[in-house]
Amino acid sequence: MKKTSVDRREFIKTSGNAAAGMMVTAGLPVRATTSRMTSDSRVKRSLKFSVIGVNHDHIYVQVEAVRRGGGELASFYAKEPELAAFSKHYPDVKLARSEKEILEDPSVRLILSASIPGDRAPLGIEVMRHGKDFMVDKPGMTSLEQLAEVRSTQKSTQRVYSIMYSERFENRATVRAGEIAKAGEIGRILQTIGTGPHRMNPSQRPPWFFERERYGGILCDIGSHQFDQFLYFTNSTKAEIVASQIGNLNHPQYPGLEDFGDVMLRGDHGTGYIRVDWFTPDGLATWGDGRLFVLGTDGYLEIRKNVDIAGRNLGSHLFQVDQKGTRYIDCQDVPLPYGEQLINDVLDHTDTAMNQEHCFYAMELALKSEKQAQRIDRKA
Repeated sequence: MKKTSVDRREFIKTSGNAAAGMMVTAGLPVRATTSRMTSDSRVKRSLKFSVIGVNHDHIYVQVEAVRRGGGELASFYAKEPELAAFSKHYPDVKLARSEKEILEDPSVRLILSASIPGDRAPLGIEVMRHGKDFMVDKPGMTSLEQLAEVRSTQKSTQRVYSIMYSERFENRATVRAGEIAKAGEIGRILQTIGTGPHRMNPSQRPPWFFERERYGGILCDIGSHQFDQFLYFTNSTKAEIVASQIGNLNHPQYPGLEDFGDVMLRGDHGTGYIRVDWFTPDGLATWGDGRLFVLGTDGYLEIRKNVDIAGRNLGSHLFQVDQKGTRYIDCQDVPLPYGEQLINDVLDHTDTAMNQEHCFYAMELALKSEKQAQRIDRKA
């Protein structure tokens, strides 16, 4: 029987279109430590937002998160003419003539971006200096120098600089796992193990994908998801990189690519291990079998984010083992609150979607692990 392989870019676009047709009420904005959110009849608040930079298809997930939360997409700008195809997904949205047109539009409160990773921090700094808030695809920056400048600008402007760690914010099983962990159902959290395998599809990648200074390295890029989840689940506010390594193990034709990386972490409230790679085989029916294990003193959780190789359909699969037993948890109807929380943060100058320091510290750990990593390159 022929297997159907779901390409990651098509998966993201399809997910975005589906989300546009399914508006989920996320309920009142609450901090991450609160128990499970439930829908209510309260009218959602709204604001106008725009997009600058659509170089990565994660932009569709970003847009739909904000639209689901009540946002109205007012306009977008794409520097590269071929990227204006974004308008095909949102034909009623205005294509701006320049970044400046959006930055100086007083009706726009929030700007989203999935530009080339190396360009994201400079754009975010301009957005904040123009008195607007910013939500950007991960990684939010590609160097410690960029991080320092973003931190300084955010502090002086007091604008929101939110990085979309979609493996946590936009995966229903991860959201539910967070609720279970915060409620103490598996005891005190001791460790997280996060794996982020991806399919590379080199023929579909733009040139910047293979230029380390532009994508930031594998631990900075796809590894940033895992650092966010480590901090969130262990409740750590400080951590050290015990060891990290990166390498190009099987793609010497792309010398700027890192196709493997892993990290061992020690936090003030738990430990962590992270492994990311570009080795998803074509035989898997999706772009990557992303997994997260959360170990507690009284049980553990396993999240299979994109696929259950045992045969269950779709993604967001959650398994819980504790003193009462072992069970599979259906997460298909779990609300995704990030978009609505972000809108409320912009309007109220709060940080219910994500603490600002957490947002930056996850990237700091990713960037430090990348910078100090030992190289383990091997010839094919």
